[in-house]
Parts: sequence; C-alpha cells; structure tokens
Amino acid sequence: MCLKGFQGYGYDEDFTKNMTEINSKRKLESTTVSLTTSADDICQKCPNLKDGFCEDPLHNERIVQMDSEVLNKLDISKEYDSLELFEKIDEIFSTKESVSEICFNCLWHEKCLFYQNLSNNR
Repeated sequence: MCLKGFQGYGYDEDFTKNMTEINSKRKLESTTVSLTTSADDICQKCPNLKDGFCEDPLHNERIVQMDSEVLNKLDISKEYDSLELFEKIDEIFSTKESVSEICFNCLWHEKCLFYQNLSNNR
C-alpha cells in the first residue's frame, strides 16, 4: 500500500531512490511480486534496518502490525502480477475506514497520496 501513496519522501536519499525505482517497476506489466513477512526490497535501503529488523523496537512492532493487517487479506503463498495486486489492494482498501488501523499509525500518513485520496473520497 505504501507504494500507492509514495510521492518522493523518505528517510534518506538512498531509501527514496530505492522506493522510486520499486514504485516505477510495480507499474510495469512484466513485474511480479512475492509477498513476505520479513524485511522486503523496500526495507533493504531503510537506514533504520539492522539485522533484518527496524532498530527501534516500538517502530518495528508498528511496522509488523501494519504489514500484518495487509497481508492477512492476501494470499502470501502466491506470486502476483503487480498490476493485478495493486488493483486488488484498491478493492480491499477502498475507504478510509478500511485502512484506519494500518495508516493512522504510519509516520507518513499525512503525506501519503493513497491515504489522502481515501480521506478526500469520504
């Protein structure tokens, strides 16, 4: 979901560049996505990632909780076509209420286009 709302903000330049590249790739027809419960391609460039976890235990717990809310609604054993996955995300998370548990605790929710669009569609 974070990719859908990304607009160029990030923890540092490396993270933002990586996120921009991943966001571009997810919009291509040839991109497949495997879901994971561990640090993913986005996390790999986060300056807070240490030994596969966010170095701040409270922040790590919040990230795991937010990810779990999304992953619980998807089949994590399946490899997805990126375009189909993001269409499915739109269907599942189509209202502000459907993302309230996920996005409200996110540090970026005020800058997130996905969250803002849901807020404006109420």
